[in-house]
Amino acid sequence: MEKWTLLDSKYIIRRPWATLRIDTLRLPNGNIKDEYYVLEYPTWVNMVAITEHNTILFVKQYRHGAGEIMVELPAGVVEKGEDPKEAAYRELLEETGYAFDSIEYICELYANPATSGNLTYTYLLQGGKKVQEQELDDSEDIEVVEMGIEEAKQFLFDNKIGQALHTSALFYTFKKLGLL
Repeated sequence: MEKWTLLDSKYIIRRPWATLRIDTLRLPNGNIKDEYYVLEYPTWVNMVAITEHNTILFVKQYRHGAGEIMVELPAGVVEKGEDPKEAAYRELLEETGYAFDSIEYICELYANPATSGNLTYTYLLQGGKKVQEQELDDSEDIEVVEMGIEEAKQFLFDNKIGQALHTSALFYTFKKLGLL
């Protein structure tokens, strides 16, 4: 199997949260694909955050793309030049007000590698303690939700987490912890 050859690339839109380009590609069989659309997103981190009381932190917020209020894992953007681990600590502190004793890499996944190339890193953080109030961005309205581990597993198994990368993160983490 061979990679496709990039012949040309043009940006259609470049905005902080919406970047779309169109590529012209030569496939290994020689065919030319004139219009291949690629969405560019920044790198993300998802956190499975277990507090000192053995609860998992979730966040509840409105998601306009789905048009629903959803319960998800805390997550956020890795700033340019920032280490994903540091982004995980920072995002958790901002979104939940919790600081954590330890962090462990779980996995990295692509949301949709057919049309976007950004990675999402998942980390397990343990020993969380509430140390401050939330520091939310102007566009964020986030409610922190704590669940016991068994409750969180049931929430996952009942298909109540609509964000696919967050379900994957929980499955990988529960497997690593021997909870599946």
